[in-house]
Amino acid sequence: MIRTVVVAGVLLLGVGAVMAQQDVAVRQDNLMRTQGKSMYGVLAKTVKGDIPYDQKAVDGALAALQESVPTIPKVFTTNPKEDVVNANFGSSPKIWQNKADFDAKVPPVSKAIADVKGSIKDVASLKVAFDQIQAKCTDCHEAYRLKLK
Repeated sequence: MIRTVVVAGVLLLGVGAVMAQQDVAVRQDNLMRTQGKSMYGVLAKTVKGDIPYDQKAVDGALAALQESVPTIPKVFTTNPKEDVVNANFGSSPKIWQNKADFDAKVPPVSKAIADVKGSIKDVASLKVAFDQIQAKCTDCHEAYRLKLK
């Protein structure tokens, strides 16, 4: 009887640990997806002409990025050691091997967003701004994002 309780307890701890790791991975994935909606669902689509220029939508996307980008280091504090099920991209273990470098890539993204905010008035100025922000995002993605599929 005691052996059964111990085994059940160990299994529950294992399941709990796996679920906790998945929760961390999901939070990280959700943050990147939310930022992707602003960058690619609004800004990039507007630049490409897939959606019409809408100043309110552009300002909203920039505000959302400005708010969420500084949270990246905190959200990526823990290495979940697994990827989100069926995700296209995941976090490289290099993040936690070189956390200081990873964290140092965030302020330039925030600065790029702050630098362009208020200067966007049309598609042409949005393209310039998008390219500036995208360049800073890419600095991190090239080193710390893994393509899973």
